Amino acid sequence: MILNVRALGPADENALRNFFEAIPDRDRTFFKEDLDELAVLRRWFDEKGGVRLVAIGDNAGLDAVAAVRPGTGRSRHVGDLRLIVAPDRRRRGIGQLMARRALVCALRCGMWKISVEVIAHHQPTIDMFLALGFIPEALLRDQLCSPNGERQDLVLLSHFAEEAGDDLLVAAPDDAQ
Repeated sequence: MILNVRALGPADENALRNFFEAIPDRDRTFFKEDLDELAVLRRWFDEKGGVRLVAIGDNAGLDAVAAVRPGTGRSRHVGDLRLIVAPDRRRRGIGQLMARRALVCALRCGMWKISVEVIAHHQPTIDMFLALGFIPEALLRDQLCSPNGERQDLVLLSHFAEEAGDDLLVAAPDDAQ
């Protein structure tokens, strides 16, 4: 599998729209934002600061997207990681690669705490983040509510650069390209 990971650029707008449209309804209930809203798509391009990455595989379409949005004011050192892998590309290590690269880029941008929210029953995803040095900080009960009223708990996991040391940056000098 050949995978090119790079920064999201203006030329990716149609590809990102197509990527969001291809996410099945059953997966959309796990996102805080409605991927059909134009404002959500625009934020991927218009927000200043942070990290936005795309993974392009041998199929020439987007395989995954990742973003780390910095907090504001006294929380500007905290990044909020979002990661979406195309359903047909999951379980191939793409999510781990994208999470690692987004984490490295965020650390290099000066964010030293990166948090991610994961559906509580998605243990493989939680395990992936634990393997990257994230630690569980909180269980957020009934944090998401699907259109049909089904409630989902989220686990808040965080990565602290000071606790992890420089190991991630030293081990991945080319990951931030």
